[in-house]
Amino acid sequence: MSNASIYDTPEHELLRDQVARFIAREVEPHGQQWEEQGFVPREVLRRMGAAGMLGLMFEPAYGGGGADALTNVVFAEALSQSTFAGFIITVLVHTDMAGPHLHHAGSAAQKDRYLRQVTAGEKICAVAITEPGAGSDVAGIRTSARREGDHWVLNGSKMFITNGVHADLYFVAAKSGPGKREVSMFIVEKGTPGFSVGRALKKSGWLSSDTAELVFDNVRIPAANLLGEEGRGFYSVMKNFQTERIALAAMAVGHCQQALKLTLDYVRQRQAFGGPLWDQQVIRQRLSMLDAKTRAARQFMYHCAWRVTQGHEIVQDVSMLKALTGELVNEVVQACQQFHGGMGYIRETAIERLWRDARVLAIGGGATEVMLEEVAKRY
Repeated sequence: MSNASIYDTPEHELLRDQVARFIAREVEPHGQQWEEQGFVPREVLRRMGAAGMLGLMFEPAYGGGGADALTNVVFAEALSQSTFAGFIITVLVHTDMAGPHLHHAGSAAQKDRYLRQVTAGEKICAVAITEPGAGSDVAGIRTSARREGDHWVLNGSKMFITNGVHADLYFVAAKSGPGKREVSMFIVEKGTPGFSVGRALKKSGWLSSDTAELVFDNVRIPAANLLGEEGRGFYSVMKNFQTERIALAAMAVGHCQQALKLTLDYVRQRQAFGGPLWDQQVIRQRLSMLDAKTRAARQFMYHCAWRVTQGHEIVQDVSMLKALTGELVNEVVQACQQFHGGMGYIRETAIERLWRDARVLAIGGGATEVMLEEVAKRY
């Protein structure tokens, strides 16, 4: 399956090769062990940082690559060729969902203190927005931040936080005033008194990613830990949702590509009814159509990333992309699993893992129904 695109550059191909080599050497041989232990070892992330892969879009002054959104999508798609989505999401939360809050809104002092370590993989990030009663509905946040002299005091809880157990640095959204959208972002370091992991959550998929409930019980942080402008956190979150959703679309496209590749290999070898399964017209045609849909979605994804580089308003396009790819990946992996027969239902096979891990891509980062409402609002 050719991946050449009008948006590609020779540098993109070098990045794809670099990521592919890293995955083959550092991830695929060890991923099953990480699934069992429930998290990705931090030394693996530090090796990614040392290779320059954890700060592509951050400023070169802080060890970043100064890359554009297209290069970032190349990275996310290349990373998503791994069959261990827990590993993929651990990295993408750090690079595309949490880290950008510091990159976009951090003061010079905050960046100086943290961003080089984030880029190097020495401090791993999480972003704490979702609560038991608030997810895509950011205005529904109830975790509160109260100013007391030179400090802010945080109270509340967060739910479904990826990297929540093992992160070092948390970017936390909290209500800082009476207005519906009066939300601010704060930097909270692991080990701050009153801040704890309530529990590690057991998920259906993404098993090598640590996910937590977080508890804030009178957590006092210096006033200097306000990230960005007071009361403007809602808009920071909304802005970064676009980066996050393009990254999740890249995950979905990567899963589609991997599932199709695995299945094409399998049906050419698997013998049934006097020949390989590939001889069955229904299988050939179904895989051909799923590949066509995947290639179309991929081009739309690259187009969205290109529009970001051009400074266009992209909320409607990206909402469409997230809804489309979140549903498509489930269609693709389910058909591919079906064509693996009984083997597709056996734990520790790549296709079973892809099927299990894909489900959340229609839920996390903006459920399909929420995305389609974002689309409809903009007509």
